[in-house]
Amino acid sequence: MSKRILVIDDDEDILEILNIVFREEGYDVVLSNTGEAAQHIHIIHPDIILLDVRIEGSAKRGNEICAEIKQKYREKKMPVILVSAETDLEMLANECGADFYINKPFDIFQMLSHVKKFLV
Repeated sequence: MSKRILVIDDDEDILEILNIVFREEGYDVVLSNTGEAAQHIHIIHPDIILLDVRIEGSAKRGNEICAEIKQKYREKKMPVILVSAETDLEMLANECGADFYINKPFDIFQMLSHVKKFLV
Protein backbone atom coordinates (compact mmCIF):
# COMPACT_ATOMS: atom_id res chain seq x y z
CA MET A 1 0.00 0.00 0.00
CA SER A 2 1.38 3.39 -0.94
CA LYS A 3 2.07 6.08 1.61
CA ARG A 4 -0.51 8.85 1.88
CA ILE A 5 0.44 12.54 1.89
CA LEU A 6 -2.04 15.19 3.05
CA VAL A 7 -1.26 18.62 1.58
CA ILE A 8 -3.09 21.62 3.07
CA ASP A 9 -2.44 24.87 1.21
CA ASP A 10 -4.72 27.60 -0.12
CA ASP A 11 -2.63 28.05 -3.28
CA GLU A 12 -4.23 25.90 -5.98
CA ASP A 13 -1.06 26.01 -8.14
CA ILE A 14 1.05 24.58 -5.33
CA LEU A 15 -1.56 21.89 -4.68
CA GLU A 16 -1.56 20.88 -8.34
CA ILE A 17 2.24 20.81 -8.63
CA LEU A 18 2.65 18.73 -5.48
CA ASN A 19 -0.15 16.42 -6.55
CA ILE A 20 1.61 15.70 -9.85
CA VAL A 21 5.07 15.27 -8.32
CA PHE A 22 4.00 13.03 -5.43
CA ARG A 23 1.69 10.88 -7.57
CA GLU A 24 4.51 10.34 -10.09
CA GLU A 25 6.56 9.04 -7.17
CA GLY A 26 3.80 6.55 -6.33
CA TYR A 27 2.29 8.29 -3.31
CA ASP A 28 -1.41 8.57 -2.56
CA VAL A 29 -2.12 12.31 -2.30
CA VAL A 30 -5.00 14.04 -0.54
CA LEU A 31 -5.29 17.77 -1.26
CA SER A 32 -7.12 20.45 0.68
CA ASN A 33 -7.28 24.20 0.17
CA THR A 34 -8.71 24.74 3.67
CA GLY A 35 -7.52 23.91 7.15
CA GLU A 36 -10.69 21.91 7.77
CA ALA A 37 -9.06 18.75 6.40
CA ALA A 38 -7.11 18.58 9.65
CA GLN A 39 -10.39 17.78 11.42
CA HIS A 40 -10.67 14.63 9.29
CA ILE A 41 -7.23 13.12 9.88
CA HIS A 42 -8.85 10.14 11.61
CA ILE A 43 -10.61 9.41 8.28
CA ILE A 44 -7.79 10.39 5.88
CA HIS A 45 -5.04 8.51 7.79
CA PRO A 46 -2.09 10.39 6.26
CA ASP A 47 1.47 9.17 6.73
CA ILE A 48 2.71 12.77 6.55
CA ILE A 49 1.13 16.24 6.43
CA LEU A 50 2.44 19.23 4.49
CA LEU A 51 0.84 22.32 5.96
CA ASP A 52 0.89 25.98 4.93
CA VAL A 53 0.95 28.53 7.76
CA ARG A 54 -1.37 31.14 6.26
CA ILE A 55 -4.45 29.45 4.85
CA GLU A 56 -6.87 32.01 3.49
CA GLY A 57 -10.40 31.50 4.76
CA SER A 58 -9.28 29.16 7.53
CA ALA A 59 -10.23 29.96 11.12
CA LYS A 60 -6.79 28.80 12.29
CA ARG A 61 -3.24 29.32 11.14
CA GLY A 62 -1.21 26.31 10.06
CA ASN A 63 1.01 26.45 13.12
CA GLU A 64 -2.09 26.28 15.35
CA ILE A 65 -3.39 23.31 13.34
CA CYS A 66 0.04 21.68 13.63
CA ALA A 67 0.04 22.05 17.43
CA GLU A 68 -3.44 20.49 17.61
CA ILE A 69 -2.39 17.57 15.41
CA LYS A 70 0.72 16.96 17.49
CA GLN A 71 -1.36 17.01 20.68
CA LYS A 72 -4.23 14.85 19.43
CA TYR A 73 -2.14 12.26 17.55
CA ARG A 74 0.79 12.11 19.93
CA GLU A 75 0.99 8.31 19.91
CA LYS A 76 0.97 8.04 16.11
CA LYS A 77 4.06 10.23 15.66
CA MET A 78 2.53 11.68 12.49
CA PRO A 79 5.12 13.90 10.76
CA VAL A 80 4.04 17.47 10.00
CA ILE A 81 6.08 19.72 7.72
CA LEU A 82 5.24 23.42 7.68
CA VAL A 83 5.61 24.92 4.20
CA SER A 84 5.44 28.70 4.13
CA ALA A 85 6.97 32.02 3.15
CA GLU A 86 6.73 33.28 6.73
CA THR A 87 9.93 35.00 7.83
CA ASP A 88 9.77 33.38 11.28
CA LEU A 89 9.02 29.89 9.95
CA GLU A 90 11.73 28.15 11.95
CA MET A 91 10.39 29.63 15.21
CA LEU A 92 6.77 28.75 14.29
CA ALA A 93 7.79 25.18 13.43
CA ASN A 94 9.63 24.78 16.73
CA GLU A 95 6.77 26.22 18.76
CA CYS A 96 4.06 24.02 17.24
CA GLY A 97 6.13 20.84 17.26
CA ALA A 98 6.48 20.47 13.47
CA ASP A 99 8.94 17.81 12.44
CA PHE A 100 10.44 19.98 9.72
CA TYR A 101 9.81 23.17 7.76
CA ILE A 102 10.35 24.21 4.16
CA ASN A 103 10.50 27.80 3.02
CA LYS A 104 8.52 29.03 0.01
CA PRO A 105 9.49 29.32 -2.72
CA PHE A 106 10.85 25.79 -2.51
CA ASP A 107 12.86 23.55 -4.77
CA ILE A 108 10.53 20.67 -5.69
CA PHE A 109 13.35 18.09 -5.71
CA GLN A 110 14.54 19.14 -2.26
CA MET A 111 10.98 18.96 -0.95
CA LEU A 112 10.57 15.48 -2.41
CA SER A 113 13.83 14.42 -0.79
CA HIS A 114 12.74 15.71 2.64
CA VAL A 115 9.32 14.08 2.39
CA LYS A 116 10.86 10.74 1.40
CA LYS A 117 13.03 10.79 4.53
CA PHE A 118 9.88 10.79 6.67
CA LEU A 119 8.16 8.06 4.64
CA VAL A 120 10.85 5.38 4.80
